This record gives sequence, structure tokens and C-alpha cells, in this order.
Amino acid sequence: MDLLADAEDWPNSPPKALIAPHAGYAYSGQVAAAAFATLRGDSETITRVVLIGPAHYVYLRGVATPAADFFGTPLGPVPVDVEALGKIAYLPFIRRTDSPHTPEHSLEVELPFLQSVLANFQLVPLVVGDAAPQDIANLLRELWGGPETLIVVSSDLSHYHEYETARRLDLATATAIEHGEWQKVGPTQACGCLAITGLLIEAARHSLKACRLSLCNSGDSAGSRDSVVGYGAWLFAASN
Repeated sequence: MDLLADAEDWPNSPPKALIAPHAGYAYSGQVAAAAFATLRGDSETITRVVLIGPAHYVYLRGVATPAADFFGTPLGPVPVDVEALGKIAYLPFIRRTDSPHTPEHSLEVELPFLQSVLANFQLVPLVVGDAAPQDIANLLRELWGGPETLIVVSSDLSHYHEYETARRLDLATATAIEHGEWQKVGPTQACGCLAITGLLIEAARHSLKACRLSLCNSGDSAGSRDSVVGYGAWLFAASN
């Protein structure tokens, strides 16, 4: 993928988690590539990806896990980690249903990047609806694993402000993410706010720090500056 070829490598400790945008590649692909390029040195180590993003089209109470065994992309099928989904099925907010997954793009957009940089992996796909940040943190705790497990949060930032307003809002959100201030990240800051806040809560337990890789909006890439969507990329790793 050309977007990955143009992205810089990450020279430090491997990431445990990433935040990446999920808009069309013409708009946010370069930002997403900045996140996924950091995995190049761990292509053999990572064998499971917990991919979590918001439900845009189907109302959902809790978190949806799919009944499907594979997710398909033009690069081929990605197997679902059915065993991992079984281990979290006891949580009261988990819903096993394909309906929120079927029209959803927030997870699928990330898959070709992952297929391009990882050798082989199983997927734990999670679509978040109406839930509490602590519920998401507890869910991630169950799936945290070791170096074989990567967590990817799929989220765009502010939506449909004019260019300078969006830049100001997204910079404030970036600062909150980097300071672990999860209470400051809500639905007006990011469409995947619950996945972000859950990650921030759990990352703090593991003393992980967020490193900003990219921050821009659609006015910087392929869109008008009258009404833009913000995009950011971060990795979470142990602080040196």
C-alpha cells in the first residue's frame, strides 16, 4: 500500500495500542498509515488484534461481537478469534450480533493496513454503542494479553466545523489524550470517544504513554475547509 510506503518507521519500543482514523483513504489514509507503519518491526510478534470502533448506523446498547468467523477485504479473509470472543461473552454489555457490523466501516477501513504490515493475525472485532467508559476499560482488560496482542481504537475527531475551529478543538483533544484525561474526550471531540476513553483508563493502569504521530483534518487532505473532519494517530507504549 502506497500510504504505508510513505510513512516513517517507529524506532522505539513496540506499541501496545494505536488510535487511527477511519475515513476514506483520500481523506485520512496518510494519518492512519502513520499509526500502522509503527508495526513493521513486530510483524511476526503480533498475532491477535483487538479492533474497536463506534457504531455509526445501528443503535446498540453495549458492545457488539460478530457471529461471523471471518472478515473479508480485497486482500483476503481475516479470521475472527472466536475463542477470545467466547471469553468475554459473560460480560453483561456484550451482544453477539452481526447487525451493527454489517454496514459499519469503522473497523473494516483499518483491516487492509493491518493485513499489509502483519504476517498473520486473528481479529477481535468490537463495535461500541451506548456504553460506559469503565465498561470498555474492563473489556480491554480482559483482552489485554501480552506482546502478541495489539489494541487498535478506530476513531475520527471533530466533525463539520470550519478549518480553524476544528484545529483548535482537535488540538485540545490531542492534549487530553496525551495527558490521559479521559473525562475530557466526549462525543463532540471524537466519534469513537468511548473506545478512546476506555483505552486511556486501561493504559494508565499499565503506565503506558500516548505518543502523537499525526494530527490534521480533511481540509489538509482532500476536502473543503468550510466543513472538515479531524483525524489523529497515536501509539501507546511503555515510557522510557
